[in-house]
Amino acid sequence: MEDDEPGSTGAAAIQAVAMLRAVIDGRTYESVAADFGITRTAVERRVKAVAIRLCREVGIEGMNDGATAFVRRLRERRDAILHALERFEPAAGHAPKGDRVVSADEIARAVLRIRGRSAQPARDVALFYTLFVTGARPLEIVRLRVRDYLQAGGEVRRESELPASASISGKSRPLYFASRKLDDALDAYLAERVARGHGIADGNAYRSLDPDSPLFLSATGEGFRITQYGAEGRRRCLCRPILETYRKLFRYAELEWATPLSIRRTVVARLYDRGADEEQVGLVLGISERSAVREQFPRARPTMASLVQELV
Repeated sequence: MEDDEPGSTGAAAIQAVAMLRAVIDGRTYESVAADFGITRTAVERRVKAVAIRLCREVGIEGMNDGATAFVRRLRERRDAILHALERFEPAAGHAPKGDRVVSADEIARAVLRIRGRSAQPARDVALFYTLFVTGARPLEIVRLRVRDYLQAGGEVRRESELPASASISGKSRPLYFASRKLDDALDAYLAERVARGHGIADGNAYRSLDPDSPLFLSATGEGFRITQYGAEGRRRCLCRPILETYRKLFRYAELEWATPLSIRRTVVARLYDRGADEEQVGLVLGISERSAVREQFPRARPTMASLVQELV
């Protein structure tokens, strides 16, 4: 039990709440550890983890995330914590599935799992990273061409452009390939393509690849099949194979709750964390109206209690 992620299951979370109650009632970590048959360190880790969840999901008057690291502060706010616990559901997930943000550690573990489980690990790792790096939709990703990623000399086009023909909105927008992890993944995949003779051209330009061939190919070495649907004049496009591929990747990665939309939420959260405004987020995602960005991807707001805590 000691190596379980704190609060990662319903039973563990309920147990962590019991530990928190004991600690704010004056019990030491050592005595609580003796009750549960685990180490003092494990108790401390779980108490702090559930206190942070309580702070973020419900709010504890007079406390912020940082204050949860100190037993003295937890005990000082005992009544506020007990009040918050009345509205807390410890067995629930850390956040609604659609609002989950994938952490860097989760991404790293996901990539290892994909490498070990996929029949096409080089391509699939690159596809997985591309979602996080570009914020593009799956249909836009399958429409990317080699020339959108590479310059003729073989260098990566760091500041590229998603062509209007590839964009869901029908308008071109900036496309940034600014990740060493994606570089490494695509290096391996494109080298594999050349070795298999998939989408290659004469000469050394574009790393011997046809610049107009799709950046990502199916297992047969052809582009993913895109179909049209809808009435004449209002036709839309759908690529079921890429959607199925991403569903498989999320399953391999043990992120079954994830969808391409939820990954876009992760991209937005990271952009906000770096100081981006709604206009910049919209530029990356292809959303022209700030109001639409605010509606679809609202910025997380801190609680008033955390804002006013110890202003001086």
